[in-house]
Amino acid sequence: MKKILSVAVHPDDETLGCGGALLKHKKNGDDIYWLIITSMYLEDGWTAEKIESRREEINQISDVYGFTAVHCLDFPSTRLDTIPMKNLISQISKIIQKVEPDLIYIPNRSDIHTDHQYAFRAIMSCTKTFRYPFIRKILMYECLSETEFSPALPADTFIPNVFVDITGFLEEKIKIMKIYRDEMGAFPFPRSEENISALAKNRGTVAGVEAAEAFVLLKEVI
Repeated sequence: MKKILSVAVHPDDETLGCGGALLKHKKNGDDIYWLIITSMYLEDGWTAEKIESRREEINQISDVYGFTAVHCLDFPSTRLDTIPMKNLISQISKIIQKVEPDLIYIPNRSDIHTDHQYAFRAIMSCTKTFRYPFIRKILMYECLSETEFSPALPADTFIPNVFVDITGFLEEKIKIMKIYRDEMGAFPFPRSEENISALAKNRGTVAGVEAAEAFVLLKEVI
């Protein structure tokens, strides 16, 4: 049994990026944990109804996955770059030290959303081997509507080298995504049922399976 930590800058990142893998981990008997970095606030323009709806969605998502624990840092969504980096690192570090995960799933460093870029830097600062020796593997995931809109430059290109077979888990992943009522849209919206399925099947063809999630391996200790 392993401890798996999925880091989501915003709720839904975990499902878009590694939802199928999390379902597979759970089926295999691993303990799965969810770290959510940001939250919504009235002062940032979110309505009270939306904030409450998101809380309910998080609770429902947690129940469906069967997370061992959910950790919310409650930093302001869309304003992560206004937070001192040392504060972000400190709070993320506390959770990683508490969970002691074997494997961490983290967002892509070059996603177009600045929250993702900023969070990536902080998360990686919390993976130094001499301080976090329990971390054996770090996988960077892609996130529809963020990763594919990065600049078309070599340094910003998501080039996966690890593929997780999620055949048998794709339908459940899509069902979970639909819990986020305001995050899904009609095709050709990036976060549509058709596009989530298409990406999984496209990644699957590379791996020789029906459906897959793709990752970039950042570290592995064997």
